[in-house]
Amino acid sequence: MLLAIDVGNTNITIGVFEGETLKCTYRMTTKNDRTSDEFGIAIRMTLEWNGIKTEDIEAVCICTVVPKGLHSLSSGIKKYFKLNPIIIGPGIKTGIKTVTEDPKQIGADRIVDAAGAFELYGGPVLVLDFGTATTYDLISEDAAFLAGVTAPGIRISAKALWEDAAKLPEIAIEKPDSILAENTVTSMQAGLVFGQIGQTEYIVKRMIEESKYDKVKVVATGGLGRLISENTDCIDLYNPDLTLIGIQKIYEKQK
Repeated sequence: MLLAIDVGNTNITIGVFEGETLKCTYRMTTKNDRTSDEFGIAIRMTLEWNGIKTEDIEAVCICTVVPKGLHSLSSGIKKYFKLNPIIIGPGIKTGIKTVTEDPKQIGADRIVDAAGAFELYGGPVLVLDFGTATTYDLISEDAAFLAGVTAPGIRISAKALWEDAAKLPEIAIEKPDSILAENTVTSMQAGLVFGQIGQTEYIVKRMIEESKYDKVKVVATGGLGRLISENTDCIDLYNPDLTLIGIQKIYEKQK
């Protein structure tokens, strides 16, 4: 079995693959101050609690955008799983060619999403990840990472509202029944959700127009991707496990 770990700015997502089949997923908050023991014990206990034996894990592959906690996480894997994890980064075969001005600036998570989307759906494909940041990445028909757009994620925008505006409350991020809001909470929800939908539709349309592609498959992932994809026609499909699948696809290329 493969243990795939995606370390994001907000959450760590863990997936267990048996071959190409994703057997189960788990999430934990991202905390950079965890020790190697805390990482190792938490992951091991989570798997064993769900009936997955430590000795059944044959390999570990990690994608992270948070370098600060990587040493502790890697050390925890080595100590509690007796495995040297594969870290997705420079020198790792991904199947994605980067043709941007500075390929080293492209985050590992975006390459992983691109690899997963291209392997599953082919190209050209436009990958939208609604995470801490909202990213839009265009992959060509020959697996080249052509361009990417980065925008504040919905939660970042929401946090800015209630932290920087004294009278605005902390709210749940969900779509109100109408954009014609009649109170403070629904007015904030309308601005955040409908604003994100509008941004998504415009950026997707503009990227496809400027790419000169006749047809591009648009794939969304990320925590709030379902909310947005269900409320716009510009997204073809939503795959919540795209990043983990990308990690699995990249791991297979190393073999």
